[in-house]
Amino acid sequence: MQQSQTDWKKIDAMEDKDINLSELSEASHEQFAKAIVRKNLKPVQGKTQITLRLDTDVLNWFKAQGQGYQTNINALLKVYKDANQNQSLTKKSR
Repeated sequence: MQQSQTDWKKIDAMEDKDINLSELSEASHEQFAKAIVRKNLKPVQGKTQITLRLDTDVLNWFKAQGQGYQTNINALLKVYKDANQNQSLTKKSR
């Protein structure tokens, strides 16, 4: 296996302001809403129905995206959880 040539320490030390996004176009609301794809991934485990209080403007924005807004909210939360799961485990082990 080839070793990465990326300087991950430098990447980790970067702040948001240091990242040059000038060559990237901003994703439209439609692109963002459809950005999460589960192709070739494990099936989603069962879901649990809950009551959740959201800011009205947040809920209205998701509803305005059309059918499937609850699925989109769930997908966004799942991505956030997956991205932060290792950080939570690191904090607990300290």
